[in-house]
Amino acid sequence: MKKALLAGAFAAFCSLPAHAQNITWHGASQFNDDHAFTKTLVKFEDLVKKYSGRPVSFVLHKNSELGLEKQYFEYMAQGKAVDYGIVSPAHMSTFSKAAPFIDAPFVFRDHEHWNKVLDADLFKPIADEIHQKADVLLIGYAGGGTRNLFVNKPVRNLQDMKGLKVRVQGAPIWSRTFAAVGMAPTVIAYNEIYNAIQNNVISAGENEAAGVEQMKFYEVAPQLSMTQHAITIRPICFSGKTFKGLDKAMQAAVLRAGREAGAYGRQVESSEDEQKLAALEKAGRLTRVAFTDRAQMKKLVDPVMEAYAKEIGASEILARINSIK
Repeated sequence: MKKALLAGAFAAFCSLPAHAQNITWHGASQFNDDHAFTKTLVKFEDLVKKYSGRPVSFVLHKNSELGLEKQYFEYMAQGKAVDYGIVSPAHMSTFSKAAPFIDAPFVFRDHEHWNKVLDADLFKPIADEIHQKADVLLIGYAGGGTRNLFVNKPVRNLQDMKGLKVRVQGAPIWSRTFAAVGMAPTVIAYNEIYNAIQNNVISAGENEAAGVEQMKFYEVAPQLSMTQHAITIRPICFSGKTFKGLDKAMQAAVLRAGREAGAYGRQVESSEDEQKLAALEKAGRLTRVAFTDRAQMKKLVDPVMEAYAKEIGASEILARINSIK
């Protein structure tokens, strides 16, 4: 009798419309409150509440409490533990070969070009593929940090770069492009980079200013070679399984909040980039090293990018990106 009553109560709860149920979503960030990614996710939470007009409860797990971005994406795909988070496209490659193309090296000429590409929504076919194969929605695009090499010695040109043991993200395009310019790339987990440089397993890594500051990479690799090889795009991701359980009004609120939070995140990170580097340099924690061979570096990478785009069926997207002036 008691079991029947409990089952009846549960069934009655499940039959309630979504707006009548108590909604709790879990988010994840590798970083603390000061990082642009965490600020972006908090903005997303505030906007969902604003546009839905409902008392949604958000639990944001910070400082890698739930692991790293690769795990967050897998959790969202499975519909467990994490409902929303920011994930580097490189960590989506298990589900979609095309995903890392979203912010591969030397795709963007500068921030103006980067913004125009995002405004034109040229990555929609890739986002659709990720949704189909991983059941994770890309609801907004944050990012905006310019990635450079942090090294334990000055690297000023391609000759200095030759044979450099550098940590790269797990997607194959990163290893291919870095190998094309003469470096020796290796894939190492993000939270192991510091120790790997300290123990001379590698000599360098690559990251935007926020990551260099947060992870204190300047302590083991204080020479920042200004290669400016990539401008980040960091999608705000939302579990497709969670999304399917929402009514249309709440789905609309999530999508709107994602777009606006992404724009907010891009503004935050792109504006903070120079400030963070200037502060670290002023404090004597790192030295910015001019890199003189960026054009030659790009020339070596271009054929690799073209072959990669053809391999993943993104040649048309790359052509459209290159055609934007």
